[in-house]
Amino acid sequence: MILVVTEPSDRTANQVIAKLKARGADVARFDPADFPSRASMSVALDARGGQTVTLTQAGERIALHELGALWYRRPHAPVPHAEVDEAHRGYLEAECAHWMWDIWNLLPCRIVPATPSVIARADLKAAQLAIAGAVGFELPPTLVSNDPDEFLDFYRRHQGRVISKAPSTLFNNHFGGALARYTEPVDRFELGHAQSIRFGPVIFQAYVPKRIELRITIVGRRVFAAEIHSQQSQRARHDWRHYDLANTPHARHCLPAEIEQCCLLLVQRLGLCYGAIDMIVTPEGRYVFLEINPNGQYQWIEHLTGLPISEAMCDLLMAHEPRHPLPSPAPADCMGACA
Repeated sequence: MILVVTEPSDRTANQVIAKLKARGADVARFDPADFPSRASMSVALDARGGQTVTLTQAGERIALHELGALWYRRPHAPVPHAEVDEAHRGYLEAECAHWMWDIWNLLPCRIVPATPSVIARADLKAAQLAIAGAVGFELPPTLVSNDPDEFLDFYRRHQGRVISKAPSTLFNNHFGGALARYTEPVDRFELGHAQSIRFGPVIFQAYVPKRIELRITIVGRRVFAAEIHSQQSQRARHDWRHYDLANTPHARHCLPAEIEQCCLLLVQRLGLCYGAIDMIVTPEGRYVFLEINPNGQYQWIEHLTGLPISEAMCDLLMAHEPRHPLPSPAPADCMGACA
């Protein structure tokens, strides 16, 4: 069985689940928001550490220790029973989330993209930049700091051509989409507010000129590269996440072999079997790494370019055993844009 751990309105998961079922796979779905009020989970260990791990939801009992694979996709946080008073709800939410992390890290099956603890480590921006540089990527000069003097020195050294962005997704998550923090150039007006940096860390990077941007999706050992022509849109030119799709062409991209290998090596070094990498291709043709999202979205890329990412995800989930060799790369995945 394959278990997909996600929230109910996840359209990407819906598509992959339909494809898996069409292939004859046994698939179940679990929303952690149903725990503990509408679902129960148990772990039993014998004297030698043998494990029986079960999930019961909607009258169905699933032996988690027998899963072939688990897709840790877009899980909601646990929601305590309605009768739990406010004084204890926060504690129970944290305890239930901690318990589920324990269970996911315990399971012997392949977990895509990885166990929650590995995902959390891979999402640390300064650490992933250091690893990306070590595997061979070019990086933009970067400062992560809450020191106003460090920032002003960085700004001067790069002649004011600097961008800022949040050091994590916590800002966007905290405000639930009501507010969002995008990558933006630092302008002279903001220099007058430099002292506000002391309230919390910010990522600053030297501005990298863009010809195109890339979204590179790695599924197992298969690499799917798409180019995003963000410079054709005034709205998306500094951050394509503004999603001006009508004015931002997307297309398949043929990666140089050395860049493709760097992508695969980075995902491996981070302990992942899936990742979404963002890069810039400069007007001179340099490939500059920005970041990797261990659980990044891809459905819009698949829709606009025809890259068969969902099919590759099905292949990965149906490979089952964690020690099973990952699916071999198909030449068309990477080379189709070169034909």
